[in-house]
Amino acid sequence: MHGLTATRRYVVMGSRLLARSGLRVVAYDARGHGSSAPAGDTRAYGYELLERDLQAVLDGLGLSRVLLAGASMGAHTALRFALAHPERVRALCLITPAYDPAAREDPAALAAWDALARGLRTDGVEGFVRAYDLATVPARWRTTVEQVLRQRLAAHEHPAAVADALEVVPRSRPFQSMGELAGVAAPTVVVASRDEADPGHPLAVGERYARAIPRARLVVEEEGSPIAWRGGALSGVILDLARGAQEAAGPPAQHT
Repeated sequence: MHGLTATRRYVVMGSRLLARSGLRVVAYDARGHGSSAPAGDTRAYGYELLERDLQAVLDGLGLSRVLLAGASMGAHTALRFALAHPERVRALCLITPAYDPAAREDPAALAAWDALARGLRTDGVEGFVRAYDLATVPARWRTTVEQVLRQRLAAHEHPAAVADALEVVPRSRPFQSMGELAGVAAPTVVVASRDEADPGHPLAVGERYARAIPRARLVVEEEGSPIAWRGGALSGVILDLARGAQEAAGPPAQHT
């Protein structure tokens, strides 16, 4: 499951490793993103509804127990689903989670999200990129970040719906307290990134998730670009998790 403003193609970045290894891979565009239809209500992009969408996808495909992998918004959605339906989750891969229930709502951060939404509504991809303020990105990553932003924003059939989601998702709470994560029973990998490359997904938040989830381990790149940006490396992490879950629980898991 992808992050806010991304599409289903921006999780393992086109890597075929999981499918070639025999796993069934299911990916979908979240409501309003990619080729998915906008929500009927411009405010209907919160985590409660994102979780319901995930359940509908699994039910529609007849998938009873799966490995869930999600990035950012997708990670929060997967975690919310795992807390509500532990019997359906064989394993979890939480990629660059950013939501911290202990942090106070930051008016400046919300204003930045709103500025991105306005930019996208008024001037499309160019407006979003201007509002993103690439000057704040370290020089070594700036070209990569701009390229990815432009590519993934151009992939949306309904950019106005993405703008709606930009205003709603950052104000939505996938769960209420870090203590709830003690209830996650599935083996979990938290893939975090170092702050220089990806300050919007703080390493400290990933570390807190890994400490709070009983069967979690943390994976972070030693150097170079983040694992979350490298589809082959990320797929390898997911594959190792899937194999471990299979050994512990029997029949192969589907991967969503």
